[in-house]
Order: sequence, then structure tokens, then C-alpha cells
Amino acid sequence: MEEVQEEVDSVFSLSLMGEVDDGHSPSRLRPSDSLLPGLIDDVALNCLAWVCRSDYASLSCTNTRFRKLIRSGLLYELRRRMGIIEHWVYFVCDPRGWEAFDPVRKKWMSLPKMPCDECFNHADKESLAVGTELLVFGRELLDFAIWKYNLVHLSWVKCEGMEYRRCLFASGCLGSIAIVAGGSDKKGNILKSAELYDSSTGKWELLPSMHTPRRLCSGFFMDGKFYVIGGMSSPTDSLTCGEEYDLETKKWRKIEGMYPNVNKAAQAPPLVAVVDDELYSVEPLTNMVKKYNKVKNTWDVLGRLPVKADSSNGWGLAFKACGKELLVVGGQRGPEGEAIVLNSWNPKSGVKNGTLDWKVLGVKENVGVFVYNCAVMGC
Repeated sequence: MEEVQEEVDSVFSLSLMGEVDDGHSPSRLRPSDSLLPGLIDDVALNCLAWVCRSDYASLSCTNTRFRKLIRSGLLYELRRRMGIIEHWVYFVCDPRGWEAFDPVRKKWMSLPKMPCDECFNHADKESLAVGTELLVFGRELLDFAIWKYNLVHLSWVKCEGMEYRRCLFASGCLGSIAIVAGGSDKKGNILKSAELYDSSTGKWELLPSMHTPRRLCSGFFMDGKFYVIGGMSSPTDSLTCGEEYDLETKKWRKIEGMYPNVNKAAQAPPLVAVVDDELYSVEPLTNMVKKYNKVKNTWDVLGRLPVKADSSNGWGLAFKACGKELLVVGGQRGPEGEAIVLNSWNPKSGVKNGTLDWKVLGVKENVGVFVYNCAVMGC
């Protein structure tokens, strides 16, 4: 606890030295300006770090100093150091733009419209959430591009490109870093290269290449290592092997038979999610959820999905980790029209009589039934 307090003090001292930025110009905060009357500021910051992120907009309207505090990003850094995490779900179902959902407050929010060209707006895209950023990868008229939504400044900006620009790649996030691997370049060549993105600097770093080139693959972090599974090495050759990247040794290890559900060209990349360092996947053909056995390198069937994945070969459905729960985001048609439904299941609740106890977290009406992109941000 003393170490956390020391970090809190050091972070706050930066704000007093004029490191707080409102997004336009540096702002110096005077020590005499009390954040919360009756409390010294380091104690006040400890309290404010526990405020729900949904309330930041209201908090910034309270006074000038709160507004500068929110826009500085200081609270997000403080929360990270104190281990305070809230998970929000971001997804897009039509060109009108991205939606955000707070599962705790059951609150829906619309993100500002992305200032991209029409080609990017309607092309296939990938997405990932890393640190306090939502990255969206797609293709503009002349080349691939990356747009970044910053949670601190609440705006979209063009992100620095990778060394090898790509699509249909695997990706995974761990705290403030993300790794992308494989995919296809704009000429259709299948890649085995990998790159690391650091959201604290906005820079990309080229990593050692995988053993096997692959596209339509999926990635994730588990036990502090990055994995890539599934995909295709050519238009006709599917891969059942996986690869593990160790960030300390900077080496890849091939794992034979890690994903026996053979991909076909028409199928979506493997639907996978990691909760408490345990790997889960969806088998679209059977609509079943499976759990990976790390020791035996096998998959155990757990139970059925709350929505159908087989009708579109796994496309249009999101399967993600949201804190300690598995999250399924999919569409449904009913008497009231089309809607997107968010269902969650906590693996600790177990499997009862071959069924999983899915709970509805939220319903978004009149946005279609196809989920084009989805990412879960924890900060």
C-alpha cells in the first residue's frame, strides 16, 4: 500500500509542476486550489480515482480544476497504478458510428463520428482496445489506415502506421501494449510478421516473425504470453497449429494441434476469449462454447451459446472477455424489430446440466443484427 501511495504522490506532483494538459495547452495547477474541500489533494485523488468513468463528463462540468484533471488523463494513470479497472464494450453495427456500453451502469454512449473517408467507412475493418485507446484498422482509397479514439480527449485522430500494413490479422492486448501478427498486405500476400504497439508512446515496434504466415487468424494474451491460432496459410490451406510469443525471450514457439477446428475461407477467424488466463472458444458449426486444456492441448465442450453463430459462419458475432466474464454480442430479430443483445456468463458459476447460465447485460434497439467490430476496454 505504501508503494501505491508513493506512486500516487509522484503522479500528483507532476500535475502541480504543470504537467496537466487540457488537450490544447499546458495548464499549471496551484497547490492552493483544493480538489475536495477539507481533504488534502493526495487523499482527494485517491477518492476521485474510484469515481465511475461514466461520471467523468458530469465531474468535468463541476469546476475548472476538475475539467483540467479529467482532460489531463491523470485519473486514468492513477487508476492503472492502483489496479482500478472498469470494462466498457465498444462496437459498431452500421456506418452511423461506434457505440459504447457501460455494463455496470447499463449506460449507452455514442462516440463522435470518425472523420475518415467513405472508402474506410464502408470497408472491412479490425479493431482493438489498448490502454485508453480504441484502434480501428481499415482501408482508405489509396492505402491501409488506422484511426484512434482517445478516451481522454474524446476524439478521433489518425494513428501512426505499422511497418507492414495489413488486414485480417491476429491481435491481442495486455495493459498498455498490443501485438498484431500475420494477416494480408494490400497486394494479398499472407504475412508472418508481427508488431507491438505501445499506447503510452503511440509507436510501433517490429517483432520477430512467426514460423508460419497466416491470415484470418486470432490472437490473445494468456499467462503473460501472446498467442496466435487458426487462420489460413493460403486460399486453400487451413492451419491447426498455434504459436506462442514470449515477450522476455522474444521467441516464437509452435504448438501443433492447438486449434483443431479447421478454418475455411468463408469462416470468420476463431472466436476466442481469455478469462483468468483460461482460453475459451466458440465452434460456429455447433454453436458450442469450448475450454482449452493447457496440459493436454485439447478442447472440452462446455455448453451452448445464447445466440446462433452457424447461420453466417461466425461472422457478425463478437465473443470477448469482459473482466471476469465471457461476453457474447450478437443480433436478434423479434416482435419489436432488430436489436443487438449483450449476454455474459461467469465461468466460476460452472456448468449446470450441460447448460451455461447466460445473463442479458443490455439490449440496443434499431442498430441492425450484424456486429462488424467489437472491442472491450478495461481502464
